[in-house]
Amino acid sequence: MELFYREFGQGSPVIILHGLFGFSDNWQTIAKGLSDNHLVVTPDLRNHGRSPHLPTHTYAEMAEDLRVFMEEHWMFSASVVGHSMGGKVAMQLALSHPDMVERLVVVDIAPGAAEDNHSSIFDALRRMDLSKMGSRKAAETYLAERISDAGTRQFLLKNITREDDGRYTWKMNLPVLWEHYRDILAPVTGVPFEKPALFIRGSRSDYIKDEDFPFIKSLFPQAEIRTVEGAGHWVHADQPTELLELLNNFLNR
Repeated sequence: MELFYREFGQGSPVIILHGLFGFSDNWQTIAKGLSDNHLVVTPDLRNHGRSPHLPTHTYAEMAEDLRVFMEEHWMFSASVVGHSMGGKVAMQLALSHPDMVERLVVVDIAPGAAEDNHSSIFDALRRMDLSKMGSRKAAETYLAERISDAGTRQFLLKNITREDDGRYTWKMNLPVLWEHYRDILAPVTGVPFEKPALFIRGSRSDYIKDEDFPFIKSLFPQAEIRTVEGAGHWVHADQPTELLELLNNFLNR
């Protein structure tokens, strides 16, 4: 199973993992910003983007996907950056294969069980029959009636692609993601990761709460926790300059 990926620059390797409903393009600006000092690789996780669609979707499986991907690309150790769901994949890889992770960066997600913030989005997407949509504008109009936040709508619309026969389809494997949504909300588990770790949260997000700090420290004893002011859950979109500065300072030590 070969994950689709993009790469930028050269130097010590950094892997960036996107979140739920995302794909590698979402982190292109940050990847280019790190590429002066690093070989930056941005894969599509299973059931997302142009990577294979598979019947299951657990953190153990996605961490294994990444382990195999790294070994097949002669990348036996790398710094790993993950956002939201991708942050949990990064954590699981670090907990399961600490020798493969030099430094860990987790963006706006805690290691414990997550709250349900996406059921209403799943409901809107699952009710939308893309085969009957005549244009992207029609899809946007449909979502506008069900999802109030314009940024979220535009993020989701990037998942629509057009086939050779003119039909619109999802890039992501929406049925499997919904079927395994409880697995996506699940905590990560394993032996504590003793190497450097950085947790970054947005000041306008509640995905990492103050009360999560003890559990973070129990699994990642060296964890630093930083808050980016003016950022919501999509820190890389809201405050890219501040995020890039944090990443460069941490990864280049």
